[in-house]
Amino acid sequence: MSSSVTVAGEQNRPGGFCSRCHRVWVLKERQGVCRWCGKVATCQTTKTSALRSFKSSRCSKPKQAEMGGNGYDHLSGNWLAFYTIASKFSHKAKPDERDDLLHDIIITLADVERNNGHHPFTEAAMYRIASRAQALYWRKRYRIDNGLTCGDCSKAQRRKCKEDWLFSACPKAVKLDSLNRPVTDDEGNTTELGDLIADDRALDLDAWLDANTFLLKCPDRLIAIAEKRRDGQPLDKAEQKALERFRKREQIKMFSCVAFSANSATNTVGASAMPANCG
Repeated sequence: MSSSVTVAGEQNRPGGFCSRCHRVWVLKERQGVCRWCGKVATCQTTKTSALRSFKSSRCSKPKQAEMGGNGYDHLSGNWLAFYTIASKFSHKAKPDERDDLLHDIIITLADVERNNGHHPFTEAAMYRIASRAQALYWRKRYRIDNGLTCGDCSKAQRRKCKEDWLFSACPKAVKLDSLNRPVTDDEGNTTELGDLIADDRALDLDAWLDANTFLLKCPDRLIAIAEKRRDGQPLDKAEQKALERFRKREQIKMFSCVAFSANSATNTVGASAMPANCG
């Protein structure tokens, strides 16, 4: 008895699917609140029609340009063709240099098309030129990072690198390192690499203690006089006057330095002895 009532109740329900959640319609009315999604919906006769969503073309908004667009898609003629081909290769460069590669390819295609004469400039030729511009970009980038390119090596070396695939570990490439990299010595002390590099302006104590360092600043005549004094040879009157003149000049420098240091010390003591408020 109950089964017959259930069958009769199901026959009174309109068969179909919810227009919102697309599930089986369980209400007796063709319009109402769906028990599955809880939204006001209607009963669709087939699931295909329920999945469709019809919108008025008047309510649709015009498609806006992308925020990162460069506006080149509004070009016309050959420039639009150049941009279309260049945009397929520009993403293969580094993120901060993609626009540069895009412009290089467009300019290269324009130059080739202008100097091509009356020969047809086909699309296949454009792709070939764009591919070469991309290869030249990476060769230039490799030279900047490593100091050389494969063109600097011999054919035998390039053949060996191609067979063993040594491009990522070039034996002649310049190795870059950070000056802040910590270096640990045998005793366990850690020092930055930049602090271990010798400075040309640093004072060489051994050379400073050597007499030859002072002889470099002396005149040649004074050095000759010193050698004669060392060998025990007598000096003539001109050499004696020259030696006396050099001695007086050095004495004046020495006494002036001593007087300057004494005056600076006196001024420092006097300034420290003065009261804070003078008035």
